[in-house]
Amino acid sequence: MENYKSEIQDGMQIDWDVPIEMDDGVVLRCDVYRPVGEGKYPVVMSYGPYAKWLHLKDGYPNQWKVLTEKFPESLAGSSCKYMNWELVDPERWVPDGYAIVRVDSRGAGRSPGYMEVWSPRETKDFHDCIEWAGTQDWSNGKVGLNGISYFGMNQWFVASTQPSHLAAICVWEGAADLYRDLSHHGGILCLFANTWYTDTVMLRQHGKGNRDWRSRINGEWVSGPDTLPEETLAGNRTNFGQDLLDHPLIDDYWKERMPDYSKINVPLLSAGNWGGVGLHPRGNFEGYLESASDQKWLEVHGLDHFTHFYTDYGVNLQKKFFGHFLKEEKTGWNEQPKVSLHIRHPGEKFIIRSENEWPLERTEWTKYYLKSSNTTLSVGQAEEESELEYEALGDGLTFMTDVLQEDTEITGPVASKLFISSETEDADLFLILRIFTADMKEITFQGSNDPNTPVGMGWLRASHRKLDTEKSEIYRPYHTHDEKQLLTPGDIYELDIEIWPTSIVVPKGHRVGLSVRGRDYVHPGFEQPEMPVSGRIYSGVGPFKHDNKVDRPAEIFGKKVKIHTGPNHPSYILLPIIPN
Repeated sequence: MENYKSEIQDGMQIDWDVPIEMDDGVVLRCDVYRPVGEGKYPVVMSYGPYAKWLHLKDGYPNQWKVLTEKFPESLAGSSCKYMNWELVDPERWVPDGYAIVRVDSRGAGRSPGYMEVWSPRETKDFHDCIEWAGTQDWSNGKVGLNGISYFGMNQWFVASTQPSHLAAICVWEGAADLYRDLSHHGGILCLFANTWYTDTVMLRQHGKGNRDWRSRINGEWVSGPDTLPEETLAGNRTNFGQDLLDHPLIDDYWKERMPDYSKINVPLLSAGNWGGVGLHPRGNFEGYLESASDQKWLEVHGLDHFTHFYTDYGVNLQKKFFGHFLKEEKTGWNEQPKVSLHIRHPGEKFIIRSENEWPLERTEWTKYYLKSSNTTLSVGQAEEESELEYEALGDGLTFMTDVLQEDTEITGPVASKLFISSETEDADLFLILRIFTADMKEITFQGSNDPNTPVGMGWLRASHRKLDTEKSEIYRPYHTHDEKQLLTPGDIYELDIEIWPTSIVVPKGHRVGLSVRGRDYVHPGFEQPEMPVSGRIYSGVGPFKHDNKVDRPAEIFGKKVKIHTGPNHPSYILLPIIPN
């Protein structure tokens, strides 16, 4: 194996582009940041496609601006020279006795090979990288995994393979079920995965060379060293967008890209974000609940997708966790509550509260019934049958409670049962949980990806209504997505719809609303720019849009849908009310 450059910089021993040979002969590249001098240290590792030499400021200038202007504490005590998107800052970890290892995934950044995100091949590579790190001279044999989003998602998969040196995982805002969480919400194709792949991952493909950034970390090409023709690059990667279109149901393609929770047995910290609807939080909750580990913790926060990972709060929480499991330090982690929730209030106010379980045992599951006769939500059922029609690709209908007589906390999974009929053989339903002031102004929140995010969202394609009865709960329906059950136009069907977990204390005098729409949510006050940028105009759902015309042809999804309510068709939304 060829040599690599090793030097001392900023109080760290840095090994650049260290080779790790895979079982098929492909050589991946990693950087190792570790304390200077002899010693064995616990490893905090990441594996992903964002190019380990690309500085956060260059690749993600808007996020860098948020960190530097709104949360300057995130950059304190560091030169920030080695900051990389969604990963720990070595200058804040190495002084505490950690070896930080960043691996460019196969086909990305400095690692050659065929690029296929979240593939079984990637999982095997990640597994072998963990085992490699656990046997190096500078390693104490214990490897922890940390990182946001992609660097959290693939932790679920690799932990399922049970590497012998894997000692703990910290999944920070990381989806788990690539079909339900990412690509097909309720069976409806989401545009984000392909947008992300083409606008982010492909830009960092190995072989971009001088067509990509020169690293401000070390002056080298972040996706080099070679510059390959575009035709060669195209042959070295999968067409991820086409893969998603080719697999509209859960088949073998998806099954081999899902974690086996029963085999995840290492200590686990699952950190989610209430505002991340459309990608991550569902996986954080499901992974926490389903993983077999008897040492697991759930933490849920708010604000932007990346903020708390870098704040003192987030870094201290991560070090408390890894110090306990990788270094056997007395960090106080044995007193950490199993569930720690940042309870959300209007105005971006959060109050941290310790809990023992999820969902909360004291939850008062409360059904608010829809009434089509007057578009209201109430605890009492409608006394008469009624129906209300809306355009199947339109803004739909909004059902509203009376003004609340006291502060009301909604924290937990949300579900809805709707009775609908369609003029065609299918229908897409977009459910939006909302809150309004007494004078009917909607309150939105800083979500992880959109500054005007509603309280909660859920989706279901009517032909995907089939439930897995063993996995379903009344508060969290679980759909199989393994076959299409088309509708007979005009017939009434019962749909159970999952709305992703949320938390909000609705103030006295406010109202709770449920919108049943035929398209993505658009917040009040949104104005379409004159020159839109594809996939990057955020109307309340961030980049998580669902308007692919191949997936949603107008002749099937573009007529009218009726909502049926009353004694024989008790449509409702189930809210997790937490008593005072």
